[in-house]
Amino acid sequence: MDARTRGHTGSMTAWKRALGLIAVVLAGAWLGLLTVGDVRTPVGPMDATMTLRPSLSGGTKIDVSPLGALELDSHVAPVRLDVDVDRLDPVRSRALVEHPERISGLQEEIARDVRHGTRDLAVRSCAAVVAGATALGLVIYRRPRRALAAGGLALALLAASGVSAFATWNPQSVLEPRYSGLLGSAPSVVGNARSIVTEFDVYQKELARLVTNVTKLYDAASTLPAYRPDPATMRVLHVSDIHLNPAAWHIIGSLVKQYDIDVIVDSGDTMDHGSAAENAFLDPIPDLGAPYVWVRGNHDSPDTQAYFSRLKNVHVLDEGRPVTVAGLRVAGVGDPQFTPDRSVRAAGDSAERVAGRRLASALREQKAAGTPVDIAVAHNPVAARETDGLVPLALAGHVHHRETRVLPLGTRLKVEGSTGGGGLRALQNREPEKVRTSVLYLDRITHRLQAWDEITLGGLGLTTAEVSRHLPGSR
Repeated sequence: MDARTRGHTGSMTAWKRALGLIAVVLAGAWLGLLTVGDVRTPVGPMDATMTLRPSLSGGTKIDVSPLGALELDSHVAPVRLDVDVDRLDPVRSRALVEHPERISGLQEEIARDVRHGTRDLAVRSCAAVVAGATALGLVIYRRPRRALAAGGLALALLAASGVSAFATWNPQSVLEPRYSGLLGSAPSVVGNARSIVTEFDVYQKELARLVTNVTKLYDAASTLPAYRPDPATMRVLHVSDIHLNPAAWHIIGSLVKQYDIDVIVDSGDTMDHGSAAENAFLDPIPDLGAPYVWVRGNHDSPDTQAYFSRLKNVHVLDEGRPVTVAGLRVAGVGDPQFTPDRSVRAAGDSAERVAGRRLASALREQKAAGTPVDIAVAHNPVAARETDGLVPLALAGHVHHRETRVLPLGTRLKVEGSTGGGGLRALQNREPEKVRTSVLYLDRITHRLQAWDEITLGGLGLTTAEVSRHLPGSR
């Protein structure tokens, strides 16, 4: 073999060794990051995990289970920052509820936590890539010098990635986030990105704002995502089947404030046994911040209805007599059956249809008199279906799950789930029943339904929240 051939062979061998070393460095660094390269850190009342991951394009991914995720083109580098919001810490969140004045300093606290977490992540990631590359180098080469070289090269690559990320850092990336999961259908829950950029010019504060809003979303019993009301719409909060759950008043009061609710419509079963001893449970209603329209359910007694009628700012519906509240004309009929427990035999759907027909007759009279009703309310959907063709919208409850359908003659029937999470009876179930309510957006002039938000909160022992927007043409 001549000198030229030996030189060429030696050059090829050197290239193979270099490529092999780079492969070991990359694989070892990735294994190191995957194994020990994450940092679990408090972010305000939330617990989050921050991680660096190999990536061809860089960027930041914020995963907020169960709401979904959003991705930001925050930087260009071979590493991506992953932030997983794991859970709401019950101790820290309870402190916020008990001391609401702390909310004002929450964003600064979160910015500080994110800064500390990023610093800890940088230190841990350096150690992880060096340890991973060095360990894999020892396994592959079985020579300490080669292994240390792999560790040093891994550190140099991470440092170069950090410089690249810093040089291409784009705090304006929140202008165009990419949403997935629930956030894809309701991106408003993380706030208005353009207004956020106007208010903050530091990326850490952008992230802090996102986490702050998600924190408020998780803390569902006291705050829910704010909605900026359109002056051309009126907002109706539909609740049903509270079943003596006192937490429902706190949730309803929060929604009234956050969504600027005009009218609350309760489609019945506010009580559980309809006894006189339960009546004091209704006392918070006048202080909820909006007129309360109510119809009797099969767990509400005549005594319950009499007590409701004496409460301030409450309008009781029965026998199709309409009431006008905030310009909205509503009529309803009380449930003809009182079946608080199994000792009372139910009359069945036939009794409900008779009650629904009485309501339908009253609606026809109002229509003939030139004062048509905007919304019909009945507790049982069987009764509500009898109003088809006489009103644009009918509301009901009773079945403890949501249904939305357009009836054959054009009336949209909306059946709400249990706003009380099934009440105390939910304790008998294997899984906690979720709390459900809806915000209906109606045109202020025509009173026609424009859209609605379905709000679902975790039941007993859970602190999750979902908000989804729907349009009349979508179902």
